[in-house]
Amino acid sequence: MIDTFINTIKADKENWTTFQENFVEKEISSKTILLHEGEISNNIFLIQKGCLREWFNKDGKDITFQFFFEGQPVASIDSFLNQKPSLFTIESIEPTTLLSIEKADFEKLLITYPEFKNGFQDFIFQRFRIYGQLFLSRIKDTPQERYKDLIKSHPEIIKRVPQHYIASFLGITPISLSRIRNRK
Repeated sequence: MIDTFINTIKADKENWTTFQENFVEKEISSKTILLHEGEISNNIFLIQKGCLREWFNKDGKDITFQFFFEGQPVASIDSFLNQKPSLFTIESIEPTTLLSIEKADFEKLLITYPEFKNGFQDFIFQRFRIYGQLFLSRIKDTPQERYKDLIKSHPEIIKRVPQHYIASFLGITPISLSRIRNRK
């Protein structure tokens, strides 16, 4: 998604010179907070290399609810669109290279390239679908079923994300995750 987005703008030489400076490339180390829970999101991040997670604090415990990898955009969508405090934190899990674009510049891009608006809407709908699946899985599936589905659907998470974040994502303790993994 990111490559198509950037390449389309680069191909438009006239607009590329205008928008090029709006994409700020950042290299961040692991455990870098890009947005704190309660802050207003003014940026969308486009991951070139690395992994981010979204999490919130519940009674002193952080609860991970989504992971993002190369080629994916990341933002606190409700906060970004409505300028409300974010309900969660965005943090890097591993060293990450990303492009950051501010809200006003992103809105100019959508006006200049209306075809991206459909892509952005598709991204939002996909996120809603993922959240719906996660919600239903937490209600109807056992932790072991959730883990098996994660292995099948998202093997990159198992390979790249530390176990304690995976356990949090699955709604279980790291000890329970270890037991599930040992039953295989």
